[in-house]
Amino acid sequence: MSADGQGRSHWFDDEAGPVVRPYAMTRGRTTSAAQHRLDLIAVVVTEPHADDPEADHSLAPEHVDIVELCRDSPQSVAELAAGLDLPVGVVRVLVGDLVHGEFVHVNRPVPPAELPDESILRDVINGLRAL
Repeated sequence: MSADGQGRSHWFDDEAGPVVRPYAMTRGRTTSAAQHRLDLIAVVVTEPHADDPEADHSLAPEHVDIVELCRDSPQSVAELAAGLDLPVGVVRVLVGDLVHGEFVHVNRPVPPAELPDESILRDVINGLRAL
């Protein structure tokens, strides 16, 4: 008899199937070399030369899924986590692996501090209207 009192392991859920711990997918890693660039709204784009990620036997199925999802259209880290039903931390590590392997690249949004000032944009609009 197990801890749940029903003779089953508590690591198995009848509806969900066997539970795979997130650290098993990342081989115990919680960060990657590209981690610093991977906030929730960073956009992941498949590299044009990443034709067949399944042919690379060093990639896990989750890596291949990320490349395939981003091939159809660029995805943010948050969208990938939701689409794959994985924790964001796991997706960050997996995307970092793919960046390191040059299967994908990450486009970061422009930080608000680097955006042009609203007054400059208004001056440009007014200048265009004056033409």
